[in-house]
Amino acid sequence: MELIHSDQVFRVAAGSQPDYNRGNTLIRLLGILERQRLACGREQYLSETLEYLFPFDFLELYGPAGADADQLDATRQDSKLDFQKQNLRDFRLGDVVLCRGYAAAGGQVVPFLRISYRAGPDSLLSRLSGDRLGSHLKLYLRVGTNPVGQVLDVPYDPASERYALELWSFPAGNLRQNLDSRGRDAIDRGELLVRNDLIQGARDDFARDGIDDRYLVEVAPNHALHPILPLHVECAWADAGGTFWDSRGGSNYHYEFSMIVRGWENFLAAGVSPNPHGGVGFLEYRNLLSNYGRYAGRNELGRDFDAWNFNAHGNKNHPAGRENFFAVDYMDLHILKPECGIGLHRHRDNQEVFLMMQGRAYMIIGDWTRRPWRERAFELRTLRAGHFAMLKGGQLHGLMNPGEEDISLFMFGGYD
Repeated sequence: MELIHSDQVFRVAAGSQPDYNRGNTLIRLLGILERQRLACGREQYLSETLEYLFPFDFLELYGPAGADADQLDATRQDSKLDFQKQNLRDFRLGDVVLCRGYAAAGGQVVPFLRISYRAGPDSLLSRLSGDRLGSHLKLYLRVGTNPVGQVLDVPYDPASERYALELWSFPAGNLRQNLDSRGRDAIDRGELLVRNDLIQGARDDFARDGIDDRYLVEVAPNHALHPILPLHVECAWADAGGTFWDSRGGSNYHYEFSMIVRGWENFLAAGVSPNPHGGVGFLEYRNLLSNYGRYAGRNELGRDFDAWNFNAHGNKNHPAGRENFFAVDYMDLHILKPECGIGLHRHRDNQEVFLMMQGRAYMIIGDWTRRPWRERAFELRTLRAGHFAMLKGGQLHGLMNPGEEDISLFMFGGYD
């Protein structure tokens, strides 16, 4: 884990506390979500499958409470009972937004990927070009395990005030004639493209009756919406003439849809076990996370830590290392009332699981520290009943019940 020293910590005077009802970062992020625009009308998409990446380049957290108010060094903020020091006060998004999910057209349900870039004078590319960007940009894009990338034209979308491109898999038939008027317009101006070479997979690739006892990482591994494998997206942006590039200094930007979600539809393997443990009848199982058998070495339950992290035994007298297990120090049941949200907050040391027992909610997980293989981003998706999301140390997360009914949540892991 790499701490980002350009991030800031806001000192909160001892005896005072933040006003979380003003400028709340969770509400602000969800407001940004609500303003997102896709190429077609919303009825063309399976809304519960939509997943967003909002890359950011700056975070500000609140400092500790009480007597520790002056301790602004995160590596020394060791009180497990002070939640204030974890809470996110501010963030600044970058120029790019990504979205993936399933869309429906012509009797087919197909995956898509949308990527857009900020228009106007505030973007890095605009500043590099002297604010002379035109009607479209160039995008170098490599998706998943494709060995080579493609250079694509990205038109300006006046409705969203962004340069936007949406790529669909549509293996059979004419997509345009199966879209609403907005989608047809998007095809006509080049915003929506069928690219079966870049976006692969079908929804029935993971139909339950066809995958008994199969290791799911070996099923359609190039699928753009694989239930457990991350989707890696590499890109760089240029003006229409290719003169000015926003490419992270030539190394390109690397994004990942990588939230660890497991449940009824997201699992390592599923099957039927007769006479389970010498009992009677048949048990239908789903392996979710495991260190045993063919799953040994996946390391999803373990965590890496630095010398400034608490280990599972609650001490710091150790070098950097790894634990191959998930340490649990608490288990809680919660009911979230309508319009209740768990705020965005970071975890320095411990892992945590949010299991949705009843209802659905927006789940957000992102990187507080930097991972060398991807940009920091908020990843946002719908968490449904019977599924959980797992947070690693060095990440941040939050959850929002946007509905009109209570939801119930089982949480376990460790305090930070």
